[in-house]
Amino acid sequence: YQEEVAETMRSAYQSSLIQKIRENNYVFQRGELTIKLAEAFGFCWGVERSVAMAYETREHFPQDKIWITNEIIHNPSVNQHIRDMNIGFIPVVDGNKDFSVVGSGEVVILPAFGASVWEMQLLNDKGCKIVDTTCPWVSKVWNTVERHKKKQFTSIIHGKYKHEETVATSSFAGKYLVVLNLEEAEYVCDYIFNGGDRSEFLAKFKNACSSGFDPDKDLQNVGIANQTTMLKTETEAIGKLLEKTMMKKYGPDKLNEHFHSFNTICDATQERQDAMLGLMEEKMDLMLVIGGFNSSNTTHLQEMAISKGIPSYHIDRPERILPGNRIEHKPLGGDLEVTENWLPEGEIIIGVTSGASTPDKIVEGAIENIFELKAAAVV
Repeated sequence: YQEEVAETMRSAYQSSLIQKIRENNYVFQRGELTIKLAEAFGFCWGVERSVAMAYETREHFPQDKIWITNEIIHNPSVNQHIRDMNIGFIPVVDGNKDFSVVGSGEVVILPAFGASVWEMQLLNDKGCKIVDTTCPWVSKVWNTVERHKKKQFTSIIHGKYKHEETVATSSFAGKYLVVLNLEEAEYVCDYIFNGGDRSEFLAKFKNACSSGFDPDKDLQNVGIANQTTMLKTETEAIGKLLEKTMMKKYGPDKLNEHFHSFNTICDATQERQDAMLGLMEEKMDLMLVIGGFNSSNTTHLQEMAISKGIPSYHIDRPERILPGNRIEHKPLGGDLEVTENWLPEGEIIIGVTSGASTPDKIVEGAIENIFELKAAAVV
């Protein structure tokens, strides 16, 4: 079914306009509006592979009941396509997935983020046909934390403890601690070197550490890992901080006995963040970041724009661009809001990027809607 699926994917997700802009050195002008695209954006190889495998699964099992353990990727339009193929999403009841709906021997897709060890064991016990679309970069992180586990090292995971990928990664670890950012890592490193209030530490990380975690014992030997969609520069800074702290505490001759570091930063995440840095060096009036509101890698692209002081709008689909020069968008860390008169008058340059789960067709729709707004304003 590969050719049929490839044609369906092309029709559903690819864009002739976006290809044209790529071929025109990532710049497109119409009237008073110039669009500058980042040189790496949108669907990454791992996401495309995962989505294609879901389509292949429906082709291969046309009559079977098929389930997926989570959103295939963090993009609302792609997930709707999955639902339209009559693939069921495991329901969540009181914050927990209810796998009782899955019958013995039914087909179950594991999404790009992967699934926890517990979930895989449960599905295996039910005799399910498992289609594993986990991104190989995520699997690489799992291998890293398993190395930590074998050496009885605690995995310090740079990520969001509720994120599906981090939930899966931590399930492969022995002892683990999830740190959200450099600030939390600095707190941990201060505790490693100087000690501190054990109760305060455990309260701070109560949802972000392994069962029975003891900061006085479990931070003596640590290894670094990450959620693949986090900010590359921050993951690197956290790794260097931990290395420096362990070296200071135990001495450079003992460092390898107390600290392990493997590069688990995803190439696609790195490329998109590097391209965003390049785009932000260009002259522009504002930035449009397109991707799911629950997409970690998209949120970090928005964060980068804001850190440079560039007016930035995060939308998840073209329909957020409203008539009358209005836009419904999600500010960083905030709730959806509508901004009036967001497009300046006269000649303007807009930078555009999108997260790794965003199809080119969604980007095309957003750009076309902006051109329509600008044309209406001129009239």
